[in-house]
Amino acid sequence: MLEVAGLVTGYGRVPVLHGVSLQVADGAIVGVLGPNGAGKTTLVKAISGLLPCRAGHVAFDGRLVSGRRAQDIVRLGLLQVPQGRLLFAEMTVRENLEMGAYLGRGRTRLLEDLARVHGLFPILAERAGQLAGVLSGGEQQMLAIGRALMSRPRLLILDEPSIGLAPRVVDDIFGIVRRINRDGTAILLVEQNARRVLRIANHCVVLENGRVAIAGTSADLLGNELVRKSYLGVH
Repeated sequence: MLEVAGLVTGYGRVPVLHGVSLQVADGAIVGVLGPNGAGKTTLVKAISGLLPCRAGHVAFDGRLVSGRRAQDIVRLGLLQVPQGRLLFAEMTVRENLEMGAYLGRGRTRLLEDLARVHGLFPILAERAGQLAGVLSGGEQQMLAIGRALMSRPRLLILDEPSIGLAPRVVDDIFGIVRRINRDGTAILLVEQNARRVLRIANHCVVLENGRVAIAGTSADLLGNELVRKSYLGVH
């Protein structure tokens, strides 16, 4: 479904990614792990069309998407939930969800998608008239995911969804991620919390200094001594 091959990109003249490659199969969950500064968010931005590829390419469903506008990539069914959520704080929960449906496919579909999001996140139905900026951190993350789901993504990219959240809330978010995946949406899950990602991902890539340091199935990485010491705290 998604193929990133030999990707080189960065900011200005400074390269951040150096030949990164990964794949996400239809219906899979793929984790991207790594410390701060490893290039995880840069990778997400390049896949989403927010950063140009200097070398290599990004393809989705066999179609080259590197070089396309971000809004065109969204129309193909590839959506990102950015780190920090980036909600419209002065708009209501309902209005934020409606912004996720900006592709405009009719009121019947809008109501269907709202019903689906409310089924996943009942709290968003209860908070429909509240401003997004007054929600708790966990509720804001749920709203950010719900907003992305309003466009019916085929591949959903989640950039650090657990950041700043209490462990119980993180459990809830990851449970919903599993459910979204079971409903047929592929997931690219970018996280520092290696333990949680390895519990749900089929395959994982570890980035270090803008390069793929380790890649394999979750079982492979759980048995990898470097991963166990550096990311799981097992010695």
